[in-house]
Amino acid sequence: MRQRVVRVALTAALVAVVLLAVPLALAIRSSLYADQRDTMERSALAGAVRVSPDYATGDPVELPKPPAGGQIGLYDPQSRLRAGSGPHPGDAPVRRALGGEAVRGHSGGDLVATVPVSHTEQVIGVVRVSSPAASVRDRVLVAWAVLLGATALALAVAVVVARRQARALAVPLEDLSRHCRAVTEGDLNARAATSSIAEIDQVARTHNEMLHSLSELLRHERDFTANASHQLRTPLTGLQLALEGGLAQDDDAGLRPVLTEALATTHRLHHTVEEVLRLSRAREVSRSAAGKIAVGQLLREAEERWHGLFARDGRRLECAARDTPTDVLVPGAPVSEVLGILLDNARVHGRGTVRVDVRDLENALAFDVSDEGAVAGEPARLFDRGHTGGGQGAGIGLALARDLAVSLGGRLALSSAHPATFTLLIPVDEDEAQGAPE
Repeated sequence: MRQRVVRVALTAALVAVVLLAVPLALAIRSSLYADQRDTMERSALAGAVRVSPDYATGDPVELPKPPAGGQIGLYDPQSRLRAGSGPHPGDAPVRRALGGEAVRGHSGGDLVATVPVSHTEQVIGVVRVSSPAASVRDRVLVAWAVLLGATALALAVAVVVARRQARALAVPLEDLSRHCRAVTEGDLNARAATSSIAEIDQVARTHNEMLHSLSELLRHERDFTANASHQLRTPLTGLQLALEGGLAQDDDAGLRPVLTEALATTHRLHHTVEEVLRLSRAREVSRSAAGKIAVGQLLREAEERWHGLFARDGRRLECAARDTPTDVLVPGAPVSEVLGILLDNARVHGRGTVRVDVRDLENALAFDVSDEGAVAGEPARLFDRGHTGGGQGAGIGLALARDLAVSLGGRLALSSAHPATFTLLIPVDEDEAQGAPE
């Protein structure tokens, strides 16, 4: 890429220099020749003014000095040299000037300018001035040499600038390429650095965002695999031991408790598989759930879904919004998922009446899920993946709920150990806080 940028810049500079230098060289040549002819013509005019009409009778003529290396001479109407220096007899420019007009031309290797001398409307002579054309040509060559040197300097500067620009363009792209190679080799922590070029920085930012998304996806996949292996190992081992114990029984009466225990283990295994699969979909849920739902509708749906399950256990479920408008909008699916995890946790591990209260915190809503039980174990480890608290449950739900809360820009925490109360904080925008009519 660097060589390509240098070639393009050098080609552009060369075309520009040629388009400028060639006309300039021709203009210099024309200007120098024109200046020399003007100088010669002025000398011829100055000499013509000094010529007396009596020069043919012997009156001396004082001609001015000729140009450097040149000649000046006075010719009579018969083209004979009467004063100064010049060819014998007069050449073609002299003969043309006898016709009454100033002439510029060439003669041999000289530039020639002739001016007629008039008296009483008659041409009585011609002043001829010549200068070697080689002297003007030498000046033209010198000027062209200077122009060529300036052109070479301009091209050299263009090459230097092009190389620097090529390096400025290539280094960020080479760095991005190295980071891409590092990613292909398994280094997901590689990040492309920024540069001073906006377009390349945009590519680098997009690359980093893509890599971050890929890292998060792989992290979720690893969590899924770890949770599946961790959570399925224990119930499968228990099921295997129960079945082996049943095979060791000699009487049929001893098989019933073994099969009952195996069936209970199977139920726990089924519950574990469901929670592991729900965890694997957590990322998709948090990203795709752009739909909003009113708080009142969210509470009604949660009560309809969970009321029967609690009633079967002889427990009550109460849902209420404290001083909170029921038309405030929140992300529907993620918040419903978190509340479902907290309610299921209260049903399995809690006691007594379960309450879901919503509080208005101006720029956020607080969802409190509480029961009449107490949290056992270390509160700091409740949200660790694989932590089962009292030994029941999959140990995945609360970790999943915490991830969903973070994906919404919120937070999930244990606000009280006795009675057990979990609080979900969800930020609410001003336009969402205005709500929508139900």
